[in-house]
Amino acid sequence: MDRRQFLQFLGVSGVLATLPGCSTTSKVTQPMLGIAPSLEDKLLTADGLNYKILIRWGDQINKTQKFGYNNDFIAFHPLEKDHGLMWVNHEYVNPVFIGGYERTKANVDRERFEVGGSILEVKKDNGEWKVIPDSQYNRRLDSYTKIPFAWNEKIAGSKIAEGTMGNCAGGYTPWGTFLTCEENYDMFWGEVDSKGNKTEDSWLKWNKFYPMPPQHYGWVVEVEPKTGKAKKLISLGRCAHECAAVTKAKNGKIVAYTGDDTNDEHFYKFISDTDNSLEKGKLYVANLEQGKWLSLDIEDQPVLKKHFKTQTDVQIFAREAAKIVGATPLDRPEDIEFDPLTGNVLVTLTNNKPKKNYLGSILKIMEDNNDPGSLTFKHDTFLAGGKENGFACPDNMIFDPKGNLWFTTDMSGTDINNGHYEGYGNNGLYVFIRSGEHQGQVIRVATAPIDAEFTGPCFSPDYKTLFLSVQHPGEVSENKEKLTSHWPDGDIPRPAVVMLEGPLLNSIVSGNL
Repeated sequence: MDRRQFLQFLGVSGVLATLPGCSTTSKVTQPMLGIAPSLEDKLLTADGLNYKILIRWGDQINKTQKFGYNNDFIAFHPLEKDHGLMWVNHEYVNPVFIGGYERTKANVDRERFEVGGSILEVKKDNGEWKVIPDSQYNRRLDSYTKIPFAWNEKIAGSKIAEGTMGNCAGGYTPWGTFLTCEENYDMFWGEVDSKGNKTEDSWLKWNKFYPMPPQHYGWVVEVEPKTGKAKKLISLGRCAHECAAVTKAKNGKIVAYTGDDTNDEHFYKFISDTDNSLEKGKLYVANLEQGKWLSLDIEDQPVLKKHFKTQTDVQIFAREAAKIVGATPLDRPEDIEFDPLTGNVLVTLTNNKPKKNYLGSILKIMEDNNDPGSLTFKHDTFLAGGKENGFACPDNMIFDPKGNLWFTTDMSGTDINNGHYEGYGNNGLYVFIRSGEHQGQVIRVATAPIDAEFTGPCFSPDYKTLFLSVQHPGEVSENKEKLTSHWPDGDIPRPAVVMLEGPLLNSIVSGNL
């Protein structure tokens, strides 16, 4: 496999980089507080904020399993005070750190253990969160795990999929289960269209040794925290799901929003038939020009009957169906969160370079009657990337109790400090202040090591700790002898989950900044 092609593919998700040596820059106008942009191979934090590592790639989580590669989304399931179960996604692999770029069955077998997700029991001990070793709850889901489809028909000839991978962001349900989203599944298995034509080859060539149908991947997967029991939710459709944000409509029905993280793809909403399940209901896709949610039910849309035989086909090829009914193409819709101050739905639109949107923005969806169950809405821009706000390419988000928006950025490595991205430094963690002296200000509170991005911000229940993934440090290292990063231990780079704490965090989340 051509390494250059492989890295160029990874660059689409923000992991290809050619960076200068350690230095700092401040060409972008900096807001008050926070820290300046940096190109150092360090995790840097603003004054009043510090970090510690909770767990890193390769750490043992039980007698037989280790923490996987490229940790991403984090969710917390409380058990009791200062005690809970944590889910962490493992999105994809970098062969140079695992077995090498040569596509052998042995290398693929090793890679298949590194993706999926981890469940970890965590507890505060002497004021510090720690993973409980050998907990009965600690376990991995990976690309070997058998996961059934929550659907009444077979998917590509089977009721069960083998494995989950491409797990980017996710969500958490009102009934206490984790949602993990399969994003760039084509990297592993390629892709086919509704006519059965091969439209994309796999870059990792897993299908050379394991001929899995691509239709088994690209789903939202629901996971029970205490047992690890999982199911793939066909109801939410199949695409490059970035996340699944769940709330309730005014009538009590469950609503799940999800974005398809690819240029010119779409923004979806699912409305459940019940108030305690995501298995049955109706899938919609957004048309921003009309301000309408368009049904993807084959019985509602005669035009879909011309292209698909069954609703199952529509669910499997949701992207094709969305285009047929007239969905609005968007600029890589990624993470989704609900504004606690307004009830609005926020969606990060990371960028769309072919359309000259280099810096991205955060879209605001205002559902009519402030009801997630509404089928009409208005929209606007909540926050735009650019020099005025000091950030580019927003990605993952989370709100604190005061409505401050914490978000991370995802600049592709080849772009960092080049062209439109000159002066922004490495990817970072930012907070948009909603009240007080610094209202309306975007503050950079941390910067990532070389080649890395921050992902999966997740608060502890008491909001005194912000858990954060450090993903793909040193991603573009040619080999283990030519490393671009040595974070965090000074040897080979290792993705890790860190804990951010300190008086600055406490001041912001309490509204006393």
